[in-house]
Amino acid sequence: MTEFMTETEQRPTGAPQVTEVLETPQRRRPAREGGPGPADGHEATVILDRARSSVDPELRAAVESLPASMRRIALHHFGWEHADGTPAAGSAGKAIRPALVLAAAAALGGPGARSAAVRAAAAVELVHNFTLLHDDVMDRDTSRRHRPTAWTVFGDADAILAGNALQALAFRLLAEDPHPASGAAAARLADCVVELCAGQHADTALEKRGPAEVTLDEVLAMAEAKTGALLGCACALGALYAGADEADVAALDAFGRQAGLAFQLIDDVIGIWGDPSRTGKPAGADLAARKKSLPVVAALASGTPAAAELAELYALPYDEKDLERTTLAVERAGGRDWAQAQAADRMGRAMQELARAVPDPESAGGLLALAEFVTRRST
Repeated sequence: MTEFMTETEQRPTGAPQVTEVLETPQRRRPAREGGPGPADGHEATVILDRARSSVDPELRAAVESLPASMRRIALHHFGWEHADGTPAAGSAGKAIRPALVLAAAAALGGPGARSAAVRAAAAVELVHNFTLLHDDVMDRDTSRRHRPTAWTVFGDADAILAGNALQALAFRLLAEDPHPASGAAAARLADCVVELCAGQHADTALEKRGPAEVTLDEVLAMAEAKTGALLGCACALGALYAGADEADVAALDAFGRQAGLAFQLIDDVIGIWGDPSRTGKPAGADLAARKKSLPVVAALASGTPAAAELAELYALPYDEKDLERTTLAVERAGGRDWAQAQAADRMGRAMQELARAVPDPESAGGLLALAEFVTRRST
């Protein structure tokens, strides 16, 4: 399967840092008059902060409506309370998905559509956090956003139930929304949740198979279902709330899916090479868990001596003393370079889809800035 590796991707050393990954079309846009250029990340930060400010009141109101037993778990998960119930000022996440809803609505319908889509954006964020609560249980992750995961504090059952409650809140928000697009949005989000569950099922099934039994196509399909589906859905919901036609809704869904795959590719790179002080997770956490992430599967498929070494290491139980050797094997087999090159390719596809629905670069600016953010982050 060496056709997945180009000559450049197979170089054994000198892989670029995560933050040097992409040269996407939006990076080549000139800076807007009177504002920063897109490459500095400021535009995305402003958009994300504004999305968080818009969506948090809806999220907090929804969480506060939960029974006390579920509410305390959700408040801890979002970083609004410590485990003992005292107030906290932790991060509730970057708000990428709700920001995509709002940016898509604004791109196709202007500021009025953005304001009308806040409840839909909150629903998407609730679904995202439902998946995080469940993923942490299944993956046995002990920290998220620089604090203990819910299951480590409250137990598996409570974390799972809190995740279920957040999903129910998401659909209640849409059911109570008088906007004419809310019904179609709820149906689309429900389909997305089913796809997310199928993707997570595929992920857990892949983990039970040997390293040589997993293909890149399978892992890419799983990543699209687990990550791309919700980003695509977020963009599609924004388009629905803007009153877009079916073709534009489909194009924005495809844009989000391709950007989501790029996001997952970079996330997998960070899962191996990210800085624990910035990610909030131990170094090499994915390797320790023997996850068949995209860089790992690409490395295993390279047919190189380093791939054989990696397969031997992955066949053994995790030993901390082998972490550095395993990390180097993935890199020497081309896994890191492949993931970064593939992320750039997926972003190119995303830009093509976006141009179909929003051909005006100025109108598409928010979505372009967010797409750049998710593929140039280092945490």
